[in-house]
Amino acid sequence: MELLDVVLQRPVIIALAIVGAAVATVGSVLLRQGSRVDPKIARLVMRIGYGITWLSVGIFIVAGFLGK
Repeated sequence: MELLDVVLQRPVIIALAIVGAAVATVGSVLLRQGSRVDPKIARLVMRIGYGITWLSVGIFIVAGFLGK
């Protein structure tokens, strides 16, 4: 239960959202034309960033339901 309490804290949720946005932005920059990175890898990085961001949204919703 301690891990759940830590994950549901507002600073953790905000940090996840910021990290997710940063990772998605890096993936988007890597997709630009002229980049030396394989587009498949760039898309994967971008999707991982989106996933982290949506994870923070889900945790935020759960925290709201639990009244944290």
